[in-house]
Amino acid sequence: MSTLTKENLDKLPTSPSASHGTPSSHGSRTPSLHQPALSRRSSMSAGNPLSMKHVDTSQIGIPVVTPRKERPGHKRSLTGSYFPAQKGIVDMEGEWPIGDEKTWKSALKAMEIDKENPQDVANTVVRHVTTSLARQAGNMDTLAAYQATALSVRDQLLERWNETAIHHTAKAPKRIYYLSIEWLIGRSLDNAVLNLGMRNTYEDATTKLGFDLLNEERDAGLGNGGLGRLAACYIDSMATLNLPGWGYGLSTGEQLEAPDPWLDRENPWEIGRLDVTYPIRFYGRVEAVPNSDKALWSGGMECLAVAYDTPIPGFNTKNCANIRLWSAKPVQGFDLNSFNGDVAASSEVENITRVLYPNDNMYAGKKLRIMQQYLWVSASLQDILRRFTKLDLPWTDLPDYICIQMNDTHPTLAIPELMRILMDEEEIDYNTAWSITTKVFAYTNHTVLPEALERWQVDLFESLLPRHLQIIYRINYDFLGAIAKRWPGDMERIRRMSIIEEGTPKYVRMAYLAIVASFKLLQATIFKDFVEFKGRDSFTNVTNGITPRRWLLQCNPQFAALITHTLGTDHWLTHLKELKTLLPMAENEEFRKAFVGIKMENKRRLADLIEAELGIQLNIESVFMTQIKRLHEYKRQTLNLFGIIYRYLRIKRATPEERKSITKHTAIFAGKAAPGYYIAKLVIRLINNVAKVVNNDPDVGDVLKVVFIPDYSVSIAEVLVPASDVSVQISTAGTEASGTSNMKLALNGALLLGTVDGANVEIAEDAGEDQSFLFGHLTEQVEGVRFSNSYQPTPLEQRSSELQDVFRAIESGTFGDGQTYEPLLKTVYEHDYYLVSNDFGSYLSAEKLMDECYADKTEWTKKAIITAFNMGDFSSDRSVQDYADGIWSVEPCEVPKNAA
Repeated sequence: MSTLTKENLDKLPTSPSASHGTPSSHGSRTPSLHQPALSRRSSMSAGNPLSMKHVDTSQIGIPVVTPRKERPGHKRSLTGSYFPAQKGIVDMEGEWPIGDEKTWKSALKAMEIDKENPQDVANTVVRHVTTSLARQAGNMDTLAAYQATALSVRDQLLERWNETAIHHTAKAPKRIYYLSIEWLIGRSLDNAVLNLGMRNTYEDATTKLGFDLLNEERDAGLGNGGLGRLAACYIDSMATLNLPGWGYGLSTGEQLEAPDPWLDRENPWEIGRLDVTYPIRFYGRVEAVPNSDKALWSGGMECLAVAYDTPIPGFNTKNCANIRLWSAKPVQGFDLNSFNGDVAASSEVENITRVLYPNDNMYAGKKLRIMQQYLWVSASLQDILRRFTKLDLPWTDLPDYICIQMNDTHPTLAIPELMRILMDEEEIDYNTAWSITTKVFAYTNHTVLPEALERWQVDLFESLLPRHLQIIYRINYDFLGAIAKRWPGDMERIRRMSIIEEGTPKYVRMAYLAIVASFKLLQATIFKDFVEFKGRDSFTNVTNGITPRRWLLQCNPQFAALITHTLGTDHWLTHLKELKTLLPMAENEEFRKAFVGIKMENKRRLADLIEAELGIQLNIESVFMTQIKRLHEYKRQTLNLFGIIYRYLRIKRATPEERKSITKHTAIFAGKAAPGYYIAKLVIRLINNVAKVVNNDPDVGDVLKVVFIPDYSVSIAEVLVPASDVSVQISTAGTEASGTSNMKLALNGALLLGTVDGANVEIAEDAGEDQSFLFGHLTEQVEGVRFSNSYQPTPLEQRSSELQDVFRAIESGTFGDGQTYEPLLKTVYEHDYYLVSNDFGSYLSAEKLMDECYADKTEWTKKAIITAFNMGDFSSDRSVQDYADGIWSVEPCEVPKNAA
């Protein structure tokens, strides 16, 4: 790579307007940013209705099992090879599968465009305007312009998608399948053209056509937290690293309590595969087959899982990954006898995926969650195994060609489902099926909180998935037998480790099932018994990462252009550790000036957006403190909020002269709460009421502002992250498994204010503790403090007199009816499980150090630059490569550059 040269430094941009960078063959991002609104119009729809199969109702309840190898695979839609069962055809050397080869190749050639020619791109956009959308130039709106452009970009994606599918089918590499219940992929248009290397070409073409595409695309509502964003970063990196991998999830739904309008109109990025459907069964009866491990599961409710594909392009490669999402559709016919007369369910199959991630505080919500999870994993497994059977290999070879990564406990039902398929449909004996299964699955646990691990009532399983409960009992019986053999008479150990949690009611512990059946497990903190049983080698840890393409190039293009300009190459976008070469720039005055100019421009952009959408005016000279996380007690938005109230009370007590010396703060919160999480919703309510009081108090002015961002999404994060000065990461020590918002913020130059927890530790180590403001009790101290809070309690004012002042203000009605917040305050008064009061004084001291540092703008800027350029190890490319090398054993399978 290029080194830093005097020539590069002499040309260093001194302002954001000059930081356009040098266009590269990868399509450098120009700084004409899309500006998302906090309330965006949708541009998507639920798609076409499924044509229903005719079902002979007289045959319902009588299972028909056809050996998988004899089942007809669906004909080529846009995936796989033409006739993969016919050897020699996939390589297409000297053979053509259908019609006249010359005619086909001429037609394919005619579709090609010069990807650097704006007119060629404009031609494809206009073609979609006039044909796909049936519109004319004089009858266009911005939504139609967006749709036509998106369809044009999709054409380029599908070209790569097809080439990848054909190449992988021909080469038959081992594949990685990533099962995640959430996929927070954000907006697709900008990311697609960047990864295709066509950002500038499309911008030129659409500008000449008069299109303004700013706010037409809405984020896909397929997740509510870091789990889904991590999955999106990983699939991007899989494609970029040329790893043969697909993601699987759920589709076609509204999220949480309010309808999410992201599917109001046709989604150009999602391709309906109405020919790719799999049968899914719930309820029914199970009959054992004598003298075998096989059983017949029949009757009950049947539905179809229908596939919807979203192509994910890699950066600077022809490889294209895929996320296949499943939607539930009804099948005509219903076996009332097997289903105990619950007729309503037969007409409400589509409800399974109509509301994604429902409130599972109630029995109906739990039932729906299990149905969602089973439909998703069953359809995914059927799809994965269909692809494997085309290789015509024995089932014992399955682990050599397939690895399934379970992203948290949600996909754990895939384990008994694979066992069911192998035993009941393929007639493999239990021991062989178990041997295969335990070599296929890897499991990542993302939480260190035992209470956050999924567990489902046994009676729900018994009703919904009776065959799977039988299989789980068999797995647990054998597992407990192995424990008893190793630790004879240790009934307490058996109770602790059992997959079935005894009690009233009984529960299936999904994390335990995942551990028992997986060959490799990530994060072992809370599974000490299992580490002792399976051995330390079965457990490992991979530090999470983020994709620098979205979280720097796309969200902060001016900073990306500055980096590329200074290095003289954009090679860093796929080799993020090269940023370390830029560390000397912290001492370069011109570079610091350019860096500060970009940061202020980003802060201005965020301030303009907040004023336009929320009516709150921000001082961009203030320190922007950002806490963007899912709302949860352990993440301690409360600690941040109580600190804000303490600061407000301090400002109110200060004289006008004293207020001039107080560092100006803008506190920004963003995130969502689970629909049934009462305390988290109470925190949101208090944040908003504090904001109303503080932001409208003339005594405060611009010394302190508080903002809660509604409808938080990836696109909003893309504006928040580059504008932030401080990354607030204050979870109780020992509760955050990793966290990735801290990585995004640090990569964009935000300094860390945080506890010694999760990825904060690694960020502080890499960037240097001098660049961080750490505070609070350490992990090894937490249990002792919790014990004291619960069994040797002291009054709150003894734990923290400052926090007592804050609580008195809340209780006195300063921010609305004080009684409303009694349940929230009670969590601190009585047990304070998350050590809010115990860490409050330390938090205020860390804030004081931060304020003192911010007063020295030169020193602050140096720390910000040092932080950003030490983040090279937090790329999702590195994370995924670690998975590929150490866990999946998957090799790259790159599509040749000249593939056609």
